[in-house]
Amino acid sequence: MRTGLAGFLSFLLLPAAAQPPQANAPEFIREGQKLVRAGQLEEALALYQKEIEKNPANTAALNAAGVVLDLLGRTTEARQYFQKSADAAPDAQARAVAWRQIAMSYAFDNDCANSARYGRMLYDYWLERGNHYNAGEAANEVARVCIEAGALDEAEKLYRMGTETGLKEPNLSADRRALWNFRLEHALGRLAARRGQKEAALQHVAAAKALLDAHPEMAKQQQPFYFYLAGYVALHTGDPRAALEHLKQANQNDPFIQCLMGMAHEKLGQKEEAMACYKRASGTTAHNPPAAFARPFAAKKLGAR
Repeated sequence: MRTGLAGFLSFLLLPAAAQPPQANAPEFIREGQKLVRAGQLEEALALYQKEIEKNPANTAALNAAGVVLDLLGRTTEARQYFQKSADAAPDAQARAVAWRQIAMSYAFDNDCANSARYGRMLYDYWLERGNHYNAGEAANEVARVCIEAGALDEAEKLYRMGTETGLKEPNLSADRRALWNFRLEHALGRLAARRGQKEAALQHVAAAKALLDAHPEMAKQQQPFYFYLAGYVALHTGDPRAALEHLKQANQNDPFIQCLMGMAHEKLGQKEEAMACYKRASGTTAHNPPAAFARPFAAKKLGAR
């Protein structure tokens, strides 16, 4: 296990779903994250900027400051910090960290093209190192950005690329193979729903469920994602009541799920319930596709009250 700055960089480089606890992060990062979790974003930014003043090449501080700026909606400034981090990177790993952060920063602007550009750079980074799993994860991560940006064809291309790459992992277990197939059915179901292809979407939902039924160990972790899929498809094919029933069984701490539930409540004319969902979603402090969609989307909904 890596320690110190190397461990922190490794943490940032992993896709969000694979990130471990940051026990080895620098002290100023841990203090800054406490401020972020408390909603004290400006104070966290000041803390990180103080570290940058001491050492302008401090990539951990540059990346952390960029994350806070994205949460504040100052995405252009955020990318300036991330680019400085990439320029100051002592090695390929640290540079790839900055690329991943830039990809997510563009996601906060709902910019599929630029998010995918940096996501593909991260994909290449992992593939060059023979890590098919993380390469596939990198492709899937920006594919999710592209779906919500409405770039459905690009999203499908990235999801298929991610799946094909992940399946090339040496000595792939049956459950890992099923996981990649489940993820692809999940993506294709959402894409079909967004394209107005209800029957095709429902077929993908059924295929995803069949994979979970056939792999009970995998299902223990993936069951909430099935309800996310079923809820998403119901919402985008005109059944908000069914969508809510499914989404209530998905991850209730996921800000993207909270936004989907808000949309369903709105379609049912339940404005107060919708606003409560958006309020929860607006408070997310993550730097990943769910947060990148949810934080600005929910803020706009709340501002339009």
